[in-house]
Amino acid sequence: MSFLIFANVAMLLLEQSVPAVTQACVLMPALILSRPWTVITYMFLHAGFSHLFFNMLALYFFGPRLEARLGGRRFIGLYLVSGVAGALGSLVTPYALIVGASGAVFGVMLGYAHFWPRDPIYLFLMVRIEARWLVVLMTLMALFGGLSGQSGIANFAHLGGFVGGFLYLRWIELRAPAVQFRAKAAAEVPRSTGADVARWKRIQPEALHPVNREEYERVMAKVELAGTASLTPDERAFLDRFSAQ
Repeated sequence: MSFLIFANVAMLLLEQSVPAVTQACVLMPALILSRPWTVITYMFLHAGFSHLFFNMLALYFFGPRLEARLGGRRFIGLYLVSGVAGALGSLVTPYALIVGASGAVFGVMLGYAHFWPRDPIYLFLMVRIEARWLVVLMTLMALFGGLSGQSGIANFAHLGGFVGGFLYLRWIELRAPAVQFRAKAAAEVPRSTGADVARWKRIQPEALHPVNREEYERVMAKVELAGTASLTPDERAFLDRFSAQ
C-alpha cells in the first residue's frame, strides 16, 4: 500500500514539473481505444494537492487492514481492477477529462466494508456510521451526482470502482477452494490437522485485544484461502497460544 501512496505523490510532483505528463496520461473515455494506457495512468494523476490528500487519506485509513487480510498481491489487484472499472464507468461521460485515484479507492472502501461491515467510521471525526452504510451513502451520492449532471466530480468513476471492487472480491471468493486445494496438494506432510483448525476456530475474537483480534482474523482468513500448510511457524504459534487459554 505504501508503494501506491508513493506512486501517487510522485506523479503529482511530476505533473507539476512536467505539465505534458498530464496531457499524455489523462483519461478521456471517448478515446480509450486510441489511448488504452490511460485506463491505468489516469488513476495516478490528481487535480491538485487537496484532491491527492483526501484520496490518499482514505487509502491510508482503509488500506492496511484490508491488505493484511487479502495479501499484498490481491490488494494491488483490487486497487487496479477497481480503477480500471472506474475508467469504464466513465464511458457514460465520454468527453470528460478524468483524473484521480477515487475509483480505485472506492473499490478499497468496498473491500473494507465487505470484511468488516459493522466497523464504525467517523466522518469529519464526529459523525459515526458503519462501514456498510458508508458504502451505501457514497453510492447514493454518486448516483445522484451523476444523474443530476454534477460537474467537477467523476461520479460514474466512483460507481465503477464499487462495481469493480465487488466483482474482484467475488472472483477471489469463487477461486478460494481451488487455491486451498493446490496448497494442500503441494504440502508433502500436513502440518496441522482438522482438530487443530477446529480448536483455533473456538477462539473467541471478541475477547482478544483489538491488535490480537485483527491478527487472528488475518491468519484465519489465510487458513481459509490457502490451507494450514501456508502458515508460518509464528502464525501457528500465535493460534496455539490463544487456543490453549
